[in-house]
Amino acid sequence: MYEEFFRLKIRPFSKTPDPKFLFYSKAHEEALARLLLGVEEKELILLTGEVGSGKTTLSRVLMDSLGEKYRVISILNPRLTAIQFLRSIAKGFDIDAIRFKDELLETIYEKVYEDYNNGVTPVIIIDEAQLIPYKSTFEEIRLLTNFQLDDENLLSVILIGQPDLNKRLERKPYLPLRQRIGFRYHLNPLSDDEVREYVIHRLKVAGGTDLLFSEEAIEALSRFSRGIPRNINNIASSSLLEGFGTDSHVISKEIVDDVAHELGLNGVK
Repeated sequence: MYEEFFRLKIRPFSKTPDPKFLFYSKAHEEALARLLLGVEEKELILLTGEVGSGKTTLSRVLMDSLGEKYRVISILNPRLTAIQFLRSIAKGFDIDAIRFKDELLETIYEKVYEDYNNGVTPVIIIDEAQLIPYKSTFEEIRLLTNFQLDDENLLSVILIGQPDLNKRLERKPYLPLRQRIGFRYHLNPLSDDEVREYVIHRLKVAGGTDLLFSEEAIEALSRFSRGIPRNINNIASSSLLEGFGTDSHVISKEIVDDVAHELGLNGVK
């Protein structure tokens, strides 16, 4: 709608986790490095961050960076019982429906070992892991880490979730799983300077050559968004729409203020 008005090829602040828009802040760069190393080492990895901090986008970038030597199994809705979870894993290995749990586990192990012999490493990515409803499901995740030889693991598991996931894993019943975590990282919000760089980056990827936001507007954007990328996208996208509607080629602080209040964001951390 407003792309031509602002001389953009595509919308720069989409809500979808498009890997090409990933801004490599210091935290995002570190997180991706740990994910890649954890996968290489075939470890259990824990990545946490606030809602909208870019965790899912990072997982998409990770998946895109893994080559043919990896089998990626992505679970986007983890509200699963233990047996439902195992069946989701089995589906990722192209295993036909198996009724009994012991037989299902045995068949999954056979497929994992077959991948090993073929030089392939399974990578199981569980997004929104804080939504896993049962301890028994977490126990199956822990047991997957038992798929190993004497000198190496046979697969990697990545748990991605909000900070509540950390709190849950700190409870005593989850100690055996917590002890298996080889790599962990918490994704912090962007700094004020990084918010400015983030906006420039996304506008550039969208084909823009101008900042489009005044410096005061960038400061307001940083304050109201609290450095959370999804909040930045919501405010910036609505601000561009408002600017288009008012024939404003540069987004002012007043536009950002109005949009942020309409979105219910007060900038209080």
